[in-house]
Amino acid sequence: MMKVFFLQLLFVLPSLTQSFQSNIDLKHTFSPKFSTLKRWNSAEVANTVNEESATDSPKENLLSRDRYIASNRFTVRPGKGPKFEKRWATRKSRLSSLDGFRYFHLMRRVSLEDEPDTGTDPLAESGDTFGNYVSFTIWQEKKNFNAWRKGEAFKEAHGGTSIKAFLGTMIKSAMLLKGPPRPAFYDGLLQQSMAPDYIPETVDGWRNIESDTLGKEILPSECLVACNQFFVSPENAKEFELRWAGRESTLKECEGFISFGLLRRDAKAKGHGVAPLGEDEPTYMSTTIWKDRGSFQKWREGSAFQKAHGASGDKGDEEKKEPRKPLWSKPPSPIFYEGTLVITNEEGA
Repeated sequence: MMKVFFLQLLFVLPSLTQSFQSNIDLKHTFSPKFSTLKRWNSAEVANTVNEESATDSPKENLLSRDRYIASNRFTVRPGKGPKFEKRWATRKSRLSSLDGFRYFHLMRRVSLEDEPDTGTDPLAESGDTFGNYVSFTIWQEKKNFNAWRKGEAFKEAHGGTSIKAFLGTMIKSAMLLKGPPRPAFYDGLLQQSMAPDYIPETVDGWRNIESDTLGKEILPSECLVACNQFFVSPENAKEFELRWAGRESTLKECEGFISFGLLRRDAKAKGHGVAPLGEDEPTYMSTTIWKDRGSFQKWREGSAFQKAHGASGDKGDEEKKEPRKPLWSKPPSPIFYEGTLVITNEEGA
């Protein structure tokens, strides 16, 4: 066991050391109120297209970003979920006090067929490397994220204030994780969010968690995150985004809805741990945050879901339409998470 641990430590040491050095070098339930709501239709597309904000070629005329999303994917060892969550719950961070911060949660991958809060990863035996835990932070603008990443708050949160603290963080990570974290960054498009009427308590910018079972049991879920991963080639990106922009959204009318964003992978993002975008990585991901599983199930079984996905309950209104060509290289892949340690500002995500 110790041999495996030290091999793991040797594996992550170079990358984490580089991370520490790069940080040193960077010194020089829910109300009917809405913070940002857009109706997705073709009339608004002209107003949301911004050449300069596209992550690929400006000539593609992609939609402009409404938010910037920073995520980090972790493959946590079997049985280590409670300890991993404790590390997040007790870390030193002033995230919610920073300029441009909108929303955060730590999410663990789940199957809707399992009971809530069981901590069972549906892909644990598959060898999947996408990560069974994901940290998910929504920023107002990319510049807000960059300011955090280059500042003292980032080093404090990642144990980079001293060599001793850094080494302690590195050793703990090697004991809990299989391999290093895998960051992924996104432009948040077509953002919709609810302004919460309840904001979880924070102390000095981070969640205040008091529990006798912290580190022994997983934290209770505070939301359900439904994602759909799309594998869209660059030549189809514009049409794919226009299809989404042309949809009519009724999410604002659904009970338990918190936030939606169509996430476009920022393939040009740079930084420690950022790997080139591979064929197994989705280029887009729809991400909807719900109050709980019941809210999501109610939406999925209702007319709002059918309308959003082109289904009609009235056969008399059916029209014979030619099916639109698929814009992805392989079928979309749904994935679900339980979110915990939710932190939000007064305006919501």
